[in-house]
Amino acid sequence: MRSYQPDLTPPWKRSAPVPEVPAQPDLVVEEVSTGFCGAVIRCEKTAQGPAVTLEDRFGKHRVFPMEPRGFLLEGTVVTLVRPSAGGPVRPARTASGSVAVPGARARVARAGRIYVEGRHDAELVERVWGDDLRIEGVVVEYLEGVDDLPAVVRDFAPGPDARLGVLVDHLVPGSKESRIAAQVTDAHVLVVGHPYIDVWEAVKPSSVGIRAWPSVPRGQDWKTGVCEALGWPENTGAAWQHILSRVNSYKDLEPALLGRVEELIDFVTLPA
Repeated sequence: MRSYQPDLTPPWKRSAPVPEVPAQPDLVVEEVSTGFCGAVIRCEKTAQGPAVTLEDRFGKHRVFPMEPRGFLLEGTVVTLVRPSAGGPVRPARTASGSVAVPGARARVARAGRIYVEGRHDAELVERVWGDDLRIEGVVVEYLEGVDDLPAVVRDFAPGPDARLGVLVDHLVPGSKESRIAAQVTDAHVLVVGHPYIDVWEAVKPSSVGIRAWPSVPRGQDWKTGVCEALGWPENTGAAWQHILSRVNSYKDLEPALLGRVEELIDFVTLPA
């Protein structure tokens, strides 16, 4: 007698197996039938079977059954399963709020760059977006001011494969910085800025443990004036290290800075 396989479905009609992924908190997935994309909030048992609650970027919650092949993870079809009790929980987000990629190697540096005004700006960007920048291969350099920005752009020689993003302090109408930025018209350069006199102000006062950033009289060095008003020692380097130590994630920064840095990263990493 001939022996037959129990599954008589032709091979070309069989569904390929997909990976099973534990639905760890903060894992970002997309539900295949609705296109709803969000981070895992919780898993629970229901009368119909296990279900997962997702939260999108607007804070909206939706509950979905954890069906086989029911979700996309970074474009790949997966089956979500409940995390094992007591299993290791790895961080699923970077300090910037992006999906973490454990074990990812830094990409070879792109020709494109992001320029910021000073060392403090560069250290703050590294603290919050460092993981993202290494994965994308984006190097951040500082200028020590923007007075020579048009000449810096010419020397950089930007192009389709070497875009340049520039973050400027105090980029408000009528400021010296806005007049300098207006001189840069190259299509492969994006100049954006925040309204703060110094990047210190882009850190939320509550994160630093103060009620508000003090108003410093015009003509006085702003950082020195801040230290005096807050009763801090007149050592701006030490003051900055104290401020930086209180920044743990994007939640400690003002939206006016967050959006501009994300915009620059997107611009520099656009495909040619």
